[in-house]
Amino acid sequence: MTLLFTTVDPWLDKSGILVGGLDVHVYRDGAWRILHDRPLYTEPTFYGLLYTYTPFSALAFLPIERVPWSAVTDTWLAVNVAVLFGCVLMSWRILGYRRTRSLVGVSVLLTLTCLFLEPVRTTLYYGQINLVLMLLVLWDSARGERAVGRGVGVGIAAGIKLVPGYFVVQFLALRQWRSAATAVAVFAATVVVSWVVLPADSRKYWTSTFFQSSRIADDTHPANQSLRGTIAHLVGGPAPMWLWLLLAGAVVAASLRLVLALSRCGERLLAVILTGLTACVVSPYSWGHHWVWFVPLLVYLVHRAQYRRLWWAAAGALYLAACAWAYHWSATWVSIGVFLLPPSWPVSPILTNIYVIVYFALMIGCTVLVRRIERGVDESAVDVGCAEMGLSVESPDDAGASRARSTVSVD
Repeated sequence: MTLLFTTVDPWLDKSGILVGGLDVHVYRDGAWRILHDRPLYTEPTFYGLLYTYTPFSALAFLPIERVPWSAVTDTWLAVNVAVLFGCVLMSWRILGYRRTRSLVGVSVLLTLTCLFLEPVRTTLYYGQINLVLMLLVLWDSARGERAVGRGVGVGIAAGIKLVPGYFVVQFLALRQWRSAATAVAVFAATVVVSWVVLPADSRKYWTSTFFQSSRIADDTHPANQSLRGTIAHLVGGPAPMWLWLLLAGAVVAASLRLVLALSRCGERLLAVILTGLTACVVSPYSWGHHWVWFVPLLVYLVHRAQYRRLWWAAAGALYLAACAWAYHWSATWVSIGVFLLPPSWPVSPILTNIYVIVYFALMIGCTVLVRRIERGVDESAVDVGCAEMGLSVESPDDAGASRARSTVSVD
C-alpha cells in the first residue's frame, strides 16, 4: 500500500493511481452508444480509442452509464478494490478455509499487498474489468462439480471478454461435462441476446472486428506479455503465425496434462490458476493487466508458506517480478512494470518477457509438486501453520491437507 502511493505521485498525470479511469470511460461510452443508437466498432470512443470488446459487454456495462461522468473513475476504483478482496476470499474458499475473523483479517492484508502487483495496479488505474472476470471464474471453481449452474460465471465472463472461455477447455479436460455445457450455453446466450438487441454491431464484430488483432496494439509492444509477444520481442517483428500456433499448442497440451495431475492430487486452486495463466500465455495479445491471476497465486503461496518457510521465497520472487516498479524517465514521464524498464539494460530480454518466464517457472514448480505428492513426499503439516495464523480449514488429514481439501464441500 505504501509503495503504491510513494513510487509514483498518485496525482501525476497519465501515471498516478488516482487520475486514471481511461478504460472504464471507454466502457461507459460503449454503453452510451448503444443507448443512443451509435455504432460500437466503426467510430472511435472516448479519447479516440476503438471499442474492442463483444457487443454483449456494452450491455453488461449499462449500469456504469448511469454513474455520473465525473464519478465514474472513483466509483469503479472502489468497486475493483472490493472485487479484489472478494477474489482473495474466494481463493481461500477453494483451498478449503472457513471464513473466520482471522481469515478476513489476513485477506485484508493480502488485498492491500496485492494493490502493488502490476496487473492489479494497472487494472485499478485504467479501470479495467479483469478482476471482475476473475471473480466470476473463481466463483464457478469454488462450487462443487455437481452444483446447479456451475459454469454460468465462465459463460458470462467469456461473453464480456472472450479469453475466460478458455476455462471451458479445463472443464472438458477434467470431464466436467455439465459445467462445460453450461458455460457454452450461457456464452451462446450472450451472443444471441446481443445479436437480437444489437444486430448491426453484432454482425460487424463477429464477421470483422473479431479478426482484427491490430485494433489492440503491435505484437512487439513490451506490454504484450503473451507467448506471441515473447516471440515478437525476440525476433524483433511480428511473430510468425505457424511458430506461434505450434508453440501455443504445445503449451496448451502440457498445461492441460498438469491441470489433470494437479486436480488428481487435490490442488484445485493451483489447477485453476494454471488455467488462467495459460489463457494469458496463449492469447494473441495479453496486456500486463490481464495477469491478475497472480493474485490467487500469491494466496496459494502464502497458504503453502504456513507449513514450509521456503515457500515465502517463492512468494517474494513472484512479488519482485510482478510488482508495479516504476522508472522515472523525467518528472512527468513514468513507466510502470518490470517489462517497461529501460530496454538498454543488459537484462532487458528477461525483463521484457518476465510474465511468460514466471509462467514457465510455475509449470516447472507444478511438475515438481505433483511428483512429490504422488511419491508421498509432500507431507503438508498445514494444521500447525494454520494454527499459528489463527486460521481454520475444513477436514484436514495428517497425510496431506491439500488432498483433504479436494473433498470438502464448498457449496
